Amino acid sequence: MEEGGNNDCLMTDNVLQKRSIRGISDSKLRIIVTGLVGLYPLGGVAWDYLQYPIGLLKLGHEVYYHEDTWSWPSQPIEKTYTQDPKYSVGYIGDFVEKYASGLRERWHYLHLHETSFGMSREKFDEIAASADLFLNVSGACMIPENLSGACVKVFLDTDPGYNQIMMSERFAWSENVDRWCSSVDAHDRHLTYAENIHGPDCLVPRLGYDWKTTRAPICIEHWDHLAGLRPKGPWTTVMTWSAFKGKLIYKGVEYGSKGAEFEKLMNLPAMANIPMKVAVGGVRAPAERLSQAGWQVADGPEATRTPAMYQDFIGSSRGEISAAKQVYVEMRTGWFSCRSAGYLASGRPVVVQDTGFTPVIESGEGIIAFNTAEQAALGLMDVEREYERHATAALEMARQYFDSSKVLRKLIDDVYSI
Repeated sequence: MEEGGNNDCLMTDNVLQKRSIRGISDSKLRIIVTGLVGLYPLGGVAWDYLQYPIGLLKLGHEVYYHEDTWSWPSQPIEKTYTQDPKYSVGYIGDFVEKYASGLRERWHYLHLHETSFGMSREKFDEIAASADLFLNVSGACMIPENLSGACVKVFLDTDPGYNQIMMSERFAWSENVDRWCSSVDAHDRHLTYAENIHGPDCLVPRLGYDWKTTRAPICIEHWDHLAGLRPKGPWTTVMTWSAFKGKLIYKGVEYGSKGAEFEKLMNLPAMANIPMKVAVGGVRAPAERLSQAGWQVADGPEATRTPAMYQDFIGSSRGEISAAKQVYVEMRTGWFSCRSAGYLASGRPVVVQDTGFTPVIESGEGIIAFNTAEQAALGLMDVEREYERHATAALEMARQYFDSSKVLRKLIDDVYSI
């Protein structure tokens, strides 16, 4: 993509200028939020995406959840992809009933871009035609055909480094890459989890976009019921091991996924002499080798299949120990995991690999950043020596950095500021 590739977005600046006061003043907006909950109906995915509409509802906005990926959804029980939407539709509906009653009449799952569930297609089209803000989290969905011309379209990059390299290089192994890049370019504003994107050590290509930084919102009230518990269980994490579908190469350097960095922690249980457990999924996850190295191993999708099971897994944990995707680490993105934020909101300390986030998210109490396995081991042992202090600090870190009201209010203000 050429520098300045988002020049078309400037066409909406006059509209944004007229409405900037509205965003700053917290006026009520009609907002459509996208996600991947139907495509990947798993506990962690549901919490990652649906805390956006829950948090925006809490701020007083009129919010709708919309999903239109044009893809066959995953069926985690049968471990396959399916043309049948029944499981995904039931999954979204169940989450809404249990955790997000404000979305009961306000969710729309468009299966294979043809069949509507939740809201009718006619009702959703009516909402889209009068929407103020289209928040496309992860660039998950296609832009609705009849979206209001005055609606501000926001691409929210949750996979920094990978997405920008893909936009720059357009690898043939990535299906429909040109269509996806065109969709990204069609948005008016571009947000990113790469909180270090403007730092001197960040290698993420900016591609001419005016990136605004943001982070995962956590609705603390849905997590802090776990904070009073002090389990003696293992340190844990939830991860997908899989490599990318092809080689992710930028300027002659190949970047890997999470498994490449987790390899460096393979012997950590023996180094720290602390129980550790990984719930792992994905192709070629080395479950036997992890077990031999001292890790307790669970099937990730099965152990966290529902929203409640995901929270129970975190709640039974002593804290989180985790690597990050290699592309996040090597490009010094400043990315911080929405999963780790959930641990913090549950009063669970996190010992996590530094991606360059420490200039904006403090490390030392509740959050311990590491660069090497040796540092990770020392961090774990330090937390165990003063666990109560770190557990208390973890919840405070969640409130300070990830509280949905703070994160989403800033997001809206950034979208409407010129």
